[in-house]
Amino acid sequence: MADRIDYLEFPSGDRAATVAFFAAAFGWGTVSYGPDYDALDGAGLDGGVDQSADRAASTLAVVRTDDLDAAEARVVAAGGVITRPQFDFPGGRRFHFREPGGNELAVWIVRED
Repeated sequence: MADRIDYLEFPSGDRAATVAFFAAAFGWGTVSYGPDYDALDGAGLDGGVDQSADRAASTLAVVRTDDLDAAEARVVAAGGVITRPQFDFPGGRRFHFREPGGNELAVWIVRED
């Protein structure tokens, strides 16, 4: 299923406090991907908590696609502004953009190894 939101990232200045809150309030677990990122487990929709210095400023909806270059071209043609060029991360490749109303989103594709 291409071009569907399938991931949410929550920015955090204190990742440990954020994941502890989610665990206490909702029972969600986490899987650590290093000192700045934890994936959520059991939240109903895949997601993560990002403490990195270059994280998005607000909750980030991530759209999964089948063709990253074509999706980027469509985003730009529709008036989106690329805020972070394509980059690799564990499991895939993605870019970030801002839509005309000001929301930042990302689009990703599964890495085919």
